[in-house]
Amino acid sequence: MADTRSCEQCGTAFEPRREHARFCSARCRVAWNRDRAAGGTVAGDTALSWSVTAMADSEQRLRLARSLDLPQAIAVVSEAVWWVTIVDATMVRYHVTAYDQALAVLDPAVRRVMEGTFGGLRFVRNQMGYHADPADFIQPQDGDAPVAAWAWTQVPPPGLGPARPGGKAWEMSRYRDYRTQLAGHRIGDTIGHAAGFLTQVFAAARPAGPATAVRAPRAGTR
Repeated sequence: MADTRSCEQCGTAFEPRREHARFCSARCRVAWNRDRAAGGTVAGDTALSWSVTAMADSEQRLRLARSLDLPQAIAVVSEAVWWVTIVDATMVRYHVTAYDQALAVLDPAVRRVMEGTFGGLRFVRNQMGYHADPADFIQPQDGDAPVAAWAWTQVPPPGLGPARPGGKAWEMSRYRDYRTQLAGHRIGDTIGHAAGFLTQVFAAARPAGPATAVRAPRAGTR
């Protein structure tokens, strides 16, 4: 059975092409944003602005963290993952046009890496500490290596339990993204690339912000 949901603008049932899709068409998405715009700023931008700042702060803490025991490292990594996935979902909610434009200018292989990275981070967010031991996701490095240099490990497929078919499909898709784009890669690299992409998309999406080019890692560089 296909996953369906109702368009938040017109109420029409549709099959989402992306996990966070809320509208059946671009026309409905534009109408929803126009109806809720206030003073030239799309609803939600104030919260999104400080969320982007919090995301950048958490990514910096991850880059600087070292000499931590495993529980402390897990806390730092979890915070960064949480902020990246929250900002990603909110960006798609309010600035999907800018988000899609930023992806569209990337080389197709780089775009697959970027989209897969976000999917893999959503898998970590959903599983880490809820359905799986957080320590199972992280491979510490020898010596005094910074936490950012630690690697994501291979983990088994999730036990999804009772859930609607669409939800199971999304989570298995996230797991495949994790296995392809995160496992074996440095934690700091994946989170840093994702946070950098979102920061630049937000800068381009703001009413007074210039449409700056988005930098992203080339395929195979992580």
